[in-house]
Amino acid sequence: MNVPDDLLYTETHEWIKREGENVRVGITDHAQSELTDVVYVELPKMDRQANAKEAVAVIESVKAASDIYAPVKGTVVEVNEALEADPGLINREPYGQGWIFVLKIGNADDLRQLKDAEAYRKQIG
Repeated sequence: MNVPDDLLYTETHEWIKREGENVRVGITDHAQSELTDVVYVELPKMDRQANAKEAVAVIESVKAASDIYAPVKGTVVEVNEALEADPGLINREPYGQGWIFVLKIGNADDLRQLKDAEAYRKQIG
């Protein structure tokens, strides 16, 4: 499983890339392989306020539907509209073009609750 060292991770298999006062969020390679073929993504609404660990998006695959959670408290400032036309980007490029949304961080201390790559690798075995 691909687990990039430069990202942070959640218990619920989201990855987080800090970009100044924002974080870009997607699901991990492990999560997309468990879901199998992604067929639909319900993106969060722009300007939505979210608390850490709050469900903000939904991914549907041929196998299941899964909530996607905000890793930190913040405001949705960008969504990946390319996923509307091609949800399979999540399967093909989970750490690249398959990102889901960007949050403006409401509380930077929330980042301390996230896992580094080593801790996430231990979680998924």
